[in-house]
Amino acid sequence: MASDNGHYFSARPSTELRLKEIPVTIAGRSFQATTAGGVFSPDRVDAGTQVLLSNTPAPPPGGNLLDVGCGWGPISLALALLSPHATVWAVDVNERALDLVRANAAKLGLDNVNAVLPSDVPDDILFMTIWSNPPIRVGKDELHNLLLTWLPRLDPGSDAWLVVQRNLGSDSLHRWLEGALPSGFSVSRSATSKGYRVLRARLRG
Repeated sequence: MASDNGHYFSARPSTELRLKEIPVTIAGRSFQATTAGGVFSPDRVDAGTQVLLSNTPAPPPGGNLLDVGCGWGPISLALALLSPHATVWAVDVNERALDLVRANAAKLGLDNVNAVLPSDVPDDILFMTIWSNPPIRVGKDELHNLLLTWLPRLDPGSDAWLVVQRNLGSDSLHRWLEGALPSGFSVSRSATSKGYRVLRARLRG
C-alpha cells in the first residue's frame, strides 16, 4: 500500500487529487486504469484482490452484483466484464474512489456499473453475489457492522466471497461470521494463497 493513501476510508481524502495511469489486466482485458492517492492501492491491483479474482467462480450472468469497498474499481470492473448483463453496484464511502470507478468503467465501455455511496443503494435490492476485499483497517466494530449490513442482503441460494489477509485476522473473522450471521448462512474457507484466505459465506435457498 502506497504511503500517500491517506485515509482511504474517508469520504473526502485530504490529499491533493493527482491522477495516475497504471497498466492492469482485469478479466482478460488490458488497459490503463486511472487511480489517485487517497484511495486503496493506487499503484497496482493489490495482492488480496488478485487472489480473490483468481480463486472465485464466475459470477451469475444477471441480476444485481455487489462490490463492497470498491476502491478504484478492480473487483467491480471484473464483475461487469464477466457479467455484462448484470448490474454491478460498486459501493464505497470514498467519493474520490467512486469517481475513479466511473472513469474506469467508461474507459472499458461498461454501462452496467453503478458507483455509489452506501446510502444510495435502494433498500429493496438483493444481490446474486457479493465480492469484496473488505477494509480490515477501519477497525473491528466498523468492519463487523459493514459485513452485517451487506451480507444478509444476499439473494437466497447465493454466495459472498471475501478476501482477508491471514495475519490481519482472516481466521478470527471466519469464526465471528459463523456466529454473527443470521440462520441460514454457512461460512467456509474456499482458498488460501499468498498469505490470504478467500472466505465463502453462503445463504441457503
